[in-house]
Amino acid sequence: MVDETKDAQAGDDDRRDSERVRIQLLVRDSAVGGSFEPYDGNLALGGVWFESFHPPVGSRVEVRFLVPGARNEIRAQGEVLRVSREGARFGAHVKFVDIPLDAELAIARYLQAG
Repeated sequence: MVDETKDAQAGDDDRRDSERVRIQLLVRDSAVGGSFEPYDGNLALGGVWFESFHPPVGSRVEVRFLVPGARNEIRAQGEVLRVSREGARFGAHVKFVDIPLDAELAIARYLQAG
């Protein structure tokens, strides 16, 4: 039996615009509101991925995180493109849909620096 989730993830790897780096994120589900919750995740130029014990309720999330070298905390709105599952955890694949230009540039500089 072929694991379609892993095959789809491999396809996503091929389409990435940049490398992903580990990062600590604060995420709030836009549909629910409330407090931002901390998550471990990955950062790329166009979005983030984070894992949790439950999937996001809606299709939009708000994210906050710090990037070394940036003046301020980065805040962005994201669209949940896909939710994958591995064991007891879910992975939310999020594309930035509303992010300030200076934040995008800070992310690009950080990723380029390695």
